[in-house]
Amino acid sequence: MKKQFLLSLFLIFSLSFSFAQKLDATEQKLIKKIQENHAETMRLLTEVVNINSGTLNHEGVKAVGAVFRREFEKIGFKTEWVSLPDSLNRAGHFVATHAGTKGKKLFFIGHLDTVFEKSMPFSPFTVINDSTASGQGVNDMKGGDVMILASLKALHELDLLKDRHIVVYFTGDEESSGKPTSISRSDFIEKAKTCDVALAYETTSGFSIATTARRGASGWELSVSGKQAHSSGVFSDKVGYGAIYEAARILNEFREQLSTEKYLTFNPGQIVGGSFITYNDTEAKGISLGKTNIVAKSCFVTGDLRFLTEDQKNKARETMKTIVKQSLNETYASIKFSDGIPSMPPTEGNRNVMKVLSQASQDLGMGAVHEGDPGSRGAGDISYIADYLDCLDGLGASGNGAHSPDETMNIKEYPLLVQRSALLVYRLLK
Repeated sequence: MKKQFLLSLFLIFSLSFSFAQKLDATEQKLIKKIQENHAETMRLLTEVVNINSGTLNHEGVKAVGAVFRREFEKIGFKTEWVSLPDSLNRAGHFVATHAGTKGKKLFFIGHLDTVFEKSMPFSPFTVINDSTASGQGVNDMKGGDVMILASLKALHELDLLKDRHIVVYFTGDEESSGKPTSISRSDFIEKAKTCDVALAYETTSGFSIATTARRGASGWELSVSGKQAHSSGVFSDKVGYGAIYEAARILNEFREQLSTEKYLTFNPGQIVGGSFITYNDTEAKGISLGKTNIVAKSCFVTGDLRFLTEDQKNKARETMKTIVKQSLNETYASIKFSDGIPSMPPTEGNRNVMKVLSQASQDLGMGAVHEGDPGSRGAGDISYIADYLDCLDGLGASGNGAHSPDETMNIKEYPLLVQRSALLVYRLLK
């Protein structure tokens, strides 16, 4: 580990000082401070990765929150733990605030939880080679959480946070949000409304890419009924087509009419059909009884719908409703929609924040930053506040294999991303 730290320090010192003429004196001091703190930053990352914090491991989520409480209080932030009702079965959220009136008011977004529950095999922080480290949540998104702390810590140590309004909000259930989100995200939204710009540190889609738009996610349930009868009569006027054929027609029509629309996707994740079916929504478990010589009486399908704007979502739903109504003989179908995470549409304000990031990156000799493809990312917490603030996401660690045992982080790029983050924050706060 020590050898790796020295290698990283050599890389970031040589790169940054080559382009120091593009930074003012204060900015040069800021980059130097980030470099001086790098070994400490990596120790903090190791500490939080080595705590299991699967969404349902409440003690683990709170333990990671306690580490960040310790660190943020060291740099003058007030901290609190936002508890959620027991009915939501979630640990709660960590919040750190810094009061002030100057510059843009910033809202930082991270999350303490990972997809790796306590019952799963544990993967600690491990340096694999000179460019790669692995561990649960190392890039999704404990690497990003630590980047936020490292950026603000360097600014604090140079007395650059004086009279600045900052809210850091680390949710404890991003990977599986407590339902209803009207409760689990209520405080999150209210605190965001006190700010001007939201910066989210989900794993980056690429070193030269930032996220100015994210698709939203919603759900749908299709219920189909048919006339149960002997299979020899299927397709006849008296018997009709049965529930499974009708479900197949509807799904195929969804595909034919909507699958070519950019940024719109819809996926049937489960289907249960037969003479008799049951479905347990809590367990996402279905049971069917039937025979090959019986025309199916019932069919049930669950799926998701992802979209870039509310208008796109609503138009897709209307098309789906129309398709559902065109029932085959002796069948009947209905569809029900449920809202999930809203979208973060691309806006001029979002792009303006990205321009600040891109200029900071170029001034550091790291090249320009470009907009990522919204279709390449799922939904995220930042979308809940996209209607209220200018937003930029994908500012976190780089790596691969998120949500898998092979999750990794690029430890060569990491110190450079922290530098760029700190410079972005400083310029927004000026």
